[in-house]
Amino acid sequence: MKSFANLLLVLVISFQAFSQQKKPVVATDLMKLTTANQIQISPDGTKAVMVVTRKAVKNENDYYYTRQLFMVELTGNAEPVQLTFGDKNDGQPQWSPDGKQIAFVRMEGEKAQVWLLPLTGGEAHVITKLDYGATRPRWSPDGKTLMVTSNIPYYAIEGTVPWSYARPGRKLGDEPNWRRMKDEEKKKVISSPDGNLDEVRAWLAKNTTDANPRVLTRQNIQGELGLQPIKEFSHVFLLKIGSDEKPVQLTQGFQDYQGAEWSTDGKSIICHSRAYKIEPDKEPDTDLWTIDVTSKAAKEFLKMPEYSLSNPVYSYDGQTILFYVRSVQNRHATQAQLAVVSAIGDKPLILTADFDRDISNATWSSDSKSIFFSSETEGDIPLYSIPAKGGKETRWLGNESGVNDYDVRGDKVVYAYTETKNPWEVYLFSLKDKSSRQLTKLNENWIKEKTISGPKEFWLTRADGTKVQYWVMEPVGRKDGVKYPTILNIHGGPSAMWGPGAFSMWHEYQLENSWGYGVVYCNPRGSGGYGDKFKKGNFQDWGPGPAGDILAALDDAIKGNAWIDMDQLFVEGGSYAGYMVAWIIGHDNRFKAANAQRGVYDLTTFMGEGNAWRLVPDHFGGYPWDPAIRKVLDDQSPYSYVDKIVTPLLIIHGDQDLRTGVIQSEMLYKSLKILGRPVEYVRYPREGHELTRSGNPGRMMDHLLRVIEFFERYAHHPEPPAAVSR
Repeated sequence: MKSFANLLLVLVISFQAFSQQKKPVVATDLMKLTTANQIQISPDGTKAVMVVTRKAVKNENDYYYTRQLFMVELTGNAEPVQLTFGDKNDGQPQWSPDGKQIAFVRMEGEKAQVWLLPLTGGEAHVITKLDYGATRPRWSPDGKTLMVTSNIPYYAIEGTVPWSYARPGRKLGDEPNWRRMKDEEKKKVISSPDGNLDEVRAWLAKNTTDANPRVLTRQNIQGELGLQPIKEFSHVFLLKIGSDEKPVQLTQGFQDYQGAEWSTDGKSIICHSRAYKIEPDKEPDTDLWTIDVTSKAAKEFLKMPEYSLSNPVYSYDGQTILFYVRSVQNRHATQAQLAVVSAIGDKPLILTADFDRDISNATWSSDSKSIFFSSETEGDIPLYSIPAKGGKETRWLGNESGVNDYDVRGDKVVYAYTETKNPWEVYLFSLKDKSSRQLTKLNENWIKEKTISGPKEFWLTRADGTKVQYWVMEPVGRKDGVKYPTILNIHGGPSAMWGPGAFSMWHEYQLENSWGYGVVYCNPRGSGGYGDKFKKGNFQDWGPGPAGDILAALDDAIKGNAWIDMDQLFVEGGSYAGYMVAWIIGHDNRFKAANAQRGVYDLTTFMGEGNAWRLVPDHFGGYPWDPAIRKVLDDQSPYSYVDKIVTPLLIIHGDQDLRTGVIQSEMLYKSLKILGRPVEYVRYPREGHELTRSGNPGRMMDHLLRVIEFFERYAHHPEPPAAVSR
């Protein structure tokens, strides 16, 4: 009897241990990944509002996202409170100055409008009904007026442009503007395919009204998911809160007014803009402009000839303006810097000239004495501050982690944080005592049941002195003395940066580790996060130099990690990394299989079919019709070495990807088929370049598993991977 009781006890303990055993990360965990950003602290510093993004599915295969507003108390330990509900797409929340209302943007169909949510009772309701939508709500300092921005197509703007989108010998306006004419006006116009030239032109113009056909005369004809034949101009509107008056259009004409912010006295607005003297698509730079609220007069406020200026914002005391500057000299991989200028426009000061990192997410401290910002650096995304009058930066947060978004009010910082053990949570940080407190449990509950792999950091120095940082992640359940297949995962950009602070690859890495693969990744020359010289290190050198860094990192990882099976290596990457995968396997046959996705394979073709075509002149110093540049482009194109590719290759692209274009992927696939090489091609419907980052969740999972399945055809595991033996 006693022995039976002991046996029963052993079984119970064994069952408890088994039930408490952590599980591997699987593909459907992607659906559990939740993020929160667009954080804004209330004026009194007691609450914060944020946008929570979740994934959902209905009818088994209808995947989509929801984006809803949540509010969290910064005193006490109350759970976040959901403010908006349903299958909505809400964002850009802005507290009213008295903290009693929140303005936000809701996307419904193809058009966004601004809504108002009273926090003292009542339902959210729409307050703008602009013909072309409204975004970027900003409260006036007295809380009586809301500023919004609307993008207006050029055909709806009065006047004649100083440059023309029309064909040679024709002016804009040679034909009727059917989109703007009223019905009684249309009846007076004679349009006929059999009429005189004016009548034929009227008939042709009528056809283009419904984009049948689309007539393209601008330079930047590609959007993200389709052609964009019509240029839109950003204009500022003012809306009186609680009034039935129509919004007042503050700016006019064929000019963009972007990043608009109020002055502290509410009498003017500052933004970045430029009076176009040439076609807008040919003018990438902007200056600082002010707009007088009463007279509606817009004028140039600050111009720095060697820089493009953007995103100005007044300090809380109204004395100083913070803005970004970016050098217009040598546009290849230039870094954004921070600058300030007095409110009266005295000589500006570049604050981060010696910082040598790309700056983002800058904001004022409440006392107007310092400026906070985040910056990618050596695999992390820390939070810094710098004195507004100049000085040394201070690093507050972000060691082996990343500050994805944040807001500052008084001594409080509310920030969204990525680290290996938890991909995304929101925390409260005290600037006084440097303590942090977790505010959300977006991912914590499901993460604690999972086996999470952590990266190990390494550095190596190339023969030319270039220092390369890389990381190695072990397969789940790795055993000493056993060899494991390993994936070399490459980042895009080419100026992107990967590391423990980067959220985008968290799930993909963990899934590959769960399937029994080690993962090696690095930041080769050309990556962000290591300074201007390193970022410019791939000028006219997209292939050999960066590929050498990447393969050197893999070789070094093999030397230092005995478990990596050098006979079972795989390689994958997307966008520029799709280019890099094709380049590597055209020059190196060590890999069992490869995956190139959303890539660029022929640089001359890329300049013609991709909306990111400026990478060609910026990164290679010219255009294909220059014989010397054409030779460089051909030498640096993976397609030039397609006959050398013998590695089994899976090519992935989205049907509507116009950032890199789809033709090059077809060229690569078709050529390999002609050569009789092992190749497979996957095209995703209704997807653009962001397939693997913000694409449809169902297709994102399909992509992840399709790559793993392809590698599994050529891999040998010493034992069943955790993901399939759970």
